[in-house]
Amino acid sequence: MKVHLRMVGCRLNQSEIDSMSRQFSALGHEIVDTPADADQLILNTCAVTNEATRTSRKLIREFHRQNPSGETTVTGCYAQLEPQQLAGLPGVKRVVGNDEKDRLVSMITGAPIEIFDSEPHERAPLPGTMGRTRAFVKVQDGCDNACTFCVTTIARGSGRSRSIAEVVQEVNALHNFGYREAVLTGVHLGSYGHDLGDDDGLTHLVQALLNDSDMPRLRLSSLEPWDLSPAFFELWADRRLCPHLHLPLQSGCDATLKRMRRHTSQSSFRALMQAARRAIPDVRITTDVIAGFPGETDDEFEQSTAFIREMDFGGLHVFRYSSRPGTPASRMRGQVNNRKRKERSARLLEMSESMTARFAERLHGTEAEVLWEQISGATPDGYVHTGYTENYMRARAVHARDLTNHITATKLGAYIGGVIHGRVMLPDVSDVAARFEDVQESRA
Repeated sequence: MKVHLRMVGCRLNQSEIDSMSRQFSALGHEIVDTPADADQLILNTCAVTNEATRTSRKLIREFHRQNPSGETTVTGCYAQLEPQQLAGLPGVKRVVGNDEKDRLVSMITGAPIEIFDSEPHERAPLPGTMGRTRAFVKVQDGCDNACTFCVTTIARGSGRSRSIAEVVQEVNALHNFGYREAVLTGVHLGSYGHDLGDDDGLTHLVQALLNDSDMPRLRLSSLEPWDLSPAFFELWADRRLCPHLHLPLQSGCDATLKRMRRHTSQSSFRALMQAARRAIPDVRITTDVIAGFPGETDDEFEQSTAFIREMDFGGLHVFRYSSRPGTPASRMRGQVNNRKRKERSARLLEMSESMTARFAERLHGTEAEVLWEQISGATPDGYVHTGYTENYMRARAVHARDLTNHITATKLGAYIGGVIHGRVMLPDVSDVAARFEDVQESRA
């Protein structure tokens, strides 16, 4: 059977679609790049914004246009919230909610499967992943916080964690597959283990992975800026843990944060940032910001931008507020009009660009280790490689050898067009593999 997999949305959705790919492959099925070549088409949807739901519907229709005889299975948050709407779209064979998602491969194949296959097998890149060398590992699902703007709590349910032993086993299996970086993902990653009675669960999980796995790089995805103590950042003494934190702020105004039901404030967020920067040299901290949340006055927006500027982030993910049915924010007074949301979003995006460029300037002339993800072209001097530094800055370099899925020391130069241009520091270009092993041993 030929299977085409696609996702919309967050890294958690990416981790789930990657897991499905491994399950299908372990059962002997073929993952194909285009919908037209597939017998089965699977879409993991998102519902966090109106734009995400529109994109999901558009992809389903594109699947059917390209492959009228193919069977489409729709899953994810949108499928959980609006199953009947999606079931009526052309080509949709089944709609699988989040509560049944782990059984999706079995539903289609009729074969029992394990959550992951511990035996190495040939790894083909998924469509759109560009030969991804990072593995996204879902360690936690659901959230108990219920921010007033967020539909994810409704779609994903309450927080629940996988066991430490299971996560360690999966990360080791992924390392055997050839991955060089594991990214831990969850809806509320910082709450990992709380449902198991462990208030320091994430600390214990990360420490177990550092102790009991050989994955060269470990990275954490989005962490809500609470449930984290200053001692948590001591884990970064092990350099295998990448110096990049994504701490979603959403607003820099205390009054807006209160309406959002966010368990943070200017003072507590500032203290968390200071603790992280004291403990982790050269850490890059990025954040999420919502433009035009209900009731956000001009004065509140100015307070927010002033605080964001003070925090000197390494970049922002900017979202225009999107009213989601069933959330408290959708019923709040003071809904901000679309024009003002666009204007505020544009200002925040401009801030983000300058912040990212400023962080890149600090790296100019330094040496970093880059995990090369793909070859994007070629020049007379060699292949054009793109990848990511430890602190998640996109890098580009030209080299005579294929360095895909290798971590190499790289001299960082100018930041142009959203990419840091660098020079690979390999003394002996004829033996890339040996240099790669040396790099890994030096990190241990």
